[in-house]
Amino acid sequence: MLQDSHLYQEIHQQPATLKTMLAAEADNAAQLAAAIRDKGIDNVVIAARGTSDNAGRYAQYLLGAVNQLPVALTTPSLFSIYERPPRFGPKTLVLGISQSGKSPDIVSVLAEARRQGVLTAALTNVPDSDLAQQADHVIALHAGEERSIAATKTYTTQLAGVALLATQLAEDAAMLAQLQAIPNKIEETLALNGHVAAVAERFCYAQNCVVIGRGFNYATAHEMALKLKELTYTVAEPYSSADFLHGPLALIEHNFPAFVVAPSGVLSGEMGNFLKQLHEREAEVIVISDDVALQQAAHRSLFLPTGIEEWLSPITAIVPGQLFAMHLAATRHYDPDHPRGLRKVTQTR
Repeated sequence: MLQDSHLYQEIHQQPATLKTMLAAEADNAAQLAAAIRDKGIDNVVIAARGTSDNAGRYAQYLLGAVNQLPVALTTPSLFSIYERPPRFGPKTLVLGISQSGKSPDIVSVLAEARRQGVLTAALTNVPDSDLAQQADHVIALHAGEERSIAATKTYTTQLAGVALLATQLAEDAAMLAQLQAIPNKIEETLALNGHVAAVAERFCYAQNCVVIGRGFNYATAHEMALKLKELTYTVAEPYSSADFLHGPLALIEHNFPAFVVAPSGVLSGEMGNFLKQLHEREAEVIVISDDVALQQAAHRSLFLPTGIEEWLSPITAIVPGQLFAMHLAATRHYDPDHPRGLRKVTQTR
């Protein structure tokens, strides 16, 4: 049964895992925030791959919006393959994000940053990993062993780790309280498991789709598309709604599936206009949102709980995406724990 799979169990472990992580790592995040202030850090470079790269995309928006820090995703091949690493400025934080902390190319970025004498940090589920050994500060995920190949609870704890750092750096008690309420919001989202399963059945034979998000949820679009590729072998392409209008819109035709991640916030009006354009081209629109107007503008909705600030919405918005990918895999009789050709830890150089 699907409920017996590691993937199902790990998706449903996320509220407890997040509560543990937020309680256990508050001091470590505060210490890293203090080091950032003490050293006058004015930019962040993130080294990551795969799902962790999507957590990095969230960090680009969150650390930029809340802490006014420019954030770049590094190019690990310059360090590990070309052996021509760029020079970091003295006020740079180099942050490695990795579930396992094992990938040699990500480790090489932090090792070079340490050699250059800049501040390093790691966000990882293995606090004694090779990556953590190269970090001045470590924020552990406390996710426990993740046995399914597709990352779920390690992704949401990575997002929460980024959010915890941002709130500690901002020294904003109200934001911290909002973050601490997120595990309960994920509990509410998981209650929609049966509804998501019913929606997934409709798309049993869909082989292509797009996943659209913008702002904080640009990361969610990328992560949901990745889960659809990993678990269901669907050609799922992620886009910003803005970028999508610059050419990829031509993909849309009658009944083409378009998932739109659109929690309520400053982008609600723009996403509403975007949905109208999809309808004009006869797409089949599935919206992930708590906004009633956007839900009503879609053919189908994957509902989000209300009362979540936009900056935190990626932590909850990915959960319907995880559930949808899991149930779609089940309708196609694929093994949700062992996608073909994949391993849990991918080590690239």
